[in-house]
Amino acid sequence: MTPLIEGLNSLLDISILLYMGVGLMLGFMVGAFPGITATMAVALAAGFTMTLEPVQGLAVLLTIYVAANFGDRVPSILINTPGTPASIATTLDGYPMAKQGKAGLALTMSAIVSAVGILASLVLFSIAAVPIAHFARDYFKSPELFALVVFGIAIMIGISSKSMLKGILAGLFGLMLGTVGTYAATADQRFTFGVLELVEGVNFIAVIIGLFGIAELFDQLLTYRASKVRPISALGRWWPNRAELKQSGRATAVGGVVGLGVGLIPAAGGDIAGLIGWEQARKASKHPEMFGKGSIEGVAASDTASSATLGGSLTTTMALGIPGDSVMAVMIGSMIIWGITPGPNLFTNRPDLVVSIAAIMFIATILSLALSLVRMKGMVKLLDVPQPYLWSGILIFCIIGTYATSNSLSTVVTMLVFGVIGVLMKRMQVPAGPVVLGLLLGPLAEENLARTMSILPTKPFFEVVSPIAIALLLLAVLSVVMPAIRAARKPRAARASFEESVLHTESIAQIAHAREDLAAQPDLLTSTVRNIDKKSERRARRNTKENEK
Repeated sequence: MTPLIEGLNSLLDISILLYMGVGLMLGFMVGAFPGITATMAVALAAGFTMTLEPVQGLAVLLTIYVAANFGDRVPSILINTPGTPASIATTLDGYPMAKQGKAGLALTMSAIVSAVGILASLVLFSIAAVPIAHFARDYFKSPELFALVVFGIAIMIGISSKSMLKGILAGLFGLMLGTVGTYAATADQRFTFGVLELVEGVNFIAVIIGLFGIAELFDQLLTYRASKVRPISALGRWWPNRAELKQSGRATAVGGVVGLGVGLIPAAGGDIAGLIGWEQARKASKHPEMFGKGSIEGVAASDTASSATLGGSLTTTMALGIPGDSVMAVMIGSMIIWGITPGPNLFTNRPDLVVSIAAIMFIATILSLALSLVRMKGMVKLLDVPQPYLWSGILIFCIIGTYATSNSLSTVVTMLVFGVIGVLMKRMQVPAGPVVLGLLLGPLAEENLARTMSILPTKPFFEVVSPIAIALLLLAVLSVVMPAIRAARKPRAARASFEESVLHTESIAQIAHAREDLAAQPDLLTSTVRNIDKKSERRARRNTKENEK
């Protein structure tokens, strides 16, 4: 039986469809509740899927990943609050459309282009993943794998935080956590301090639930104020006419290209892709003046771009073993617990599983689109659920899900400790992404570095360390050093984040204004919007006024 037939045949079990149905409902609800990110939901669900077969567990986790990408557009359009970070750009034109009585049209267009973006990204995965995996399998030995891990962590450090120092400290903290436990090469115990629970290392699921789930929950408890904002109920017509579809075609294409490219960059994510896609579509539009005022092109471009990152993230995760985003980091952790190691060898050892993964995401996209096109008045009512009820449910499921991974209260304690650490990191604007990546990939980097160092004394240096490894290490150094040098040469008030360095000044001002509107919402959840330097916002608007003069 060929891998293609075998992979598809594994999905014929009725239980797979049931698990996908569970993931579909969870994903939509996750997206519809602002502040519950897809990473948080997948991390929480991972604790309950450990006892399932790999394909069954992946059916739940991948469907949540896809469905959340559809559901998060609902609050972005109806209450101007992103459901997840990936839908930040949707607020720029989605909410203005809703205020014009076109909420239904915005929701429908968003669902259609999101499906287009994900399906296009799956085509990219189908075309690119196998050649990349074969190249990595043939040419990536221990030195190259070590260099690849360093490069992946460096890229995440460079993108995740405006402060390079904070990103580096987060990455080092993650690498330090990865050294806790038994060292595989010598079977020595390190940093366990006589604690039996640390012999096998820090529990990965407990860490990610703590950093992405409990930390967000604690942060909301500390900053919560009752909201008087009500979702827009006048949804208007739902289906775009031929002229609107034609008008959105170019924006969809531009957003798709941007999303496919950004998705291949580890840790870039849908939020950055959405903003860049919106900006590029504005430049290519015949009516750029309408962007930010309720343009259907703006909705199409931003949602296509943010959705198209999914396939690129899946490609780097499965072909190289480097998570494309925080959700894929959780996915890798779950697969390792199941005894499956993503990377080049996965395509040789389990090609049927790769087929199953692609098929699950395809089916999940079609089901999510179908559910999105149903008039979602019931979904809109979810926005009225009181936050305290939501927090209680999340806390209970976090505790149960974490306990289920090891049947030990020490794992729950670990989760709560990292929840407190996560809150402190949020307050200090230290990114959590490099911590997770360092914890996940640190042991892999250490193992390959040790193997390389053991070979070096027996062979010439350039026989062991190839030009590929050197190039990756140089790129890793440059990705950290160059932004730091550029930032150091500027006054503190003029230093920009990654997205500010690639967007037009006028676009920065529009985005800053939209984010100010979001921040004015009493119930804004802090993880949905990146922290923005107020001085840079004022500077952007001042530059825009000067340009207008």
